[in-house]
Formats: sequence, C-alpha cells, structure tokens
Amino acid sequence: MLLKQEAVDLIKHFEGYRSKPYLCSAGVPTIGYGSTFYANGTKVTLQDSPINEQIADDLLNLTLNRIFIPGVLRCCPVLINHPNKLGAIVAFAYNLGVGRLQASTLRRRINEQNWEAAAEELLK
Repeated sequence: MLLKQEAVDLIKHFEGYRSKPYLCSAGVPTIGYGSTFYANGTKVTLQDSPINEQIADDLLNLTLNRIFIPGVLRCCPVLINHPNKLGAIVAFAYNLGVGRLQASTLRRRINEQNWEAAAEELLK
C-alpha cells in the first residue's frame, strides 16, 4: 500500500467503526469504516449481517487500494512523490469522493505544487 499507516488510522478515526449497516449522511447504506461495497462488489444493504473489525479493516484497505489511491493519483499524479500529502488527499477523497477532488481548485493547486494554497483550500 502506498499510504502510510498514519493516513489509514486518520481515516479510521474520522469514519469510526460500525459493525452493523447504517445510512451515512448521504443516505447510502454503509458498514465498517465507511464501506459501501463488499470485496466481491456487492453493495451494502441495511439488512446485511454485522461484520467484525478485521473485516472492516480489510474492506477499508481494499477500497483505498482499488478506488481511492488510484483515483487520487489520476487526479494528482505529483502526489506519488509526497506520501504524507497523498495520505491527506486520499482521506479527503474518501470522505467527499474522488469526483469532488477532480473538479476542485484543490486539485489544481496540488498539481501546481502550490502546497500553501492547497492547504488553504483544504481549510475552506
């Protein structure tokens, strides 16, 4: 995995762990640390059985490696050389979506390597 464990821990901290399915703030059935799909691609439903923390951790890592890290690097390829910044932006994308990053001023600032302006965008 390209992400440092600190970045994964940050995502886990802000997402929180829930063993039972729930509706996230966007109204999407979610489980574990914010997973909306299982490893086999099946969508989470509110009728699903609870999962343990190890399965939630595995789902988070799988989702980060399959979707969010590649999505962030497609938007901001310069982050491959900045693991701490990559972790922060993956956490941003995990929360708000890669599409939101793709259409953002934040993306432009990152690709310009204007780190001060990028940090200002994150604080908005």
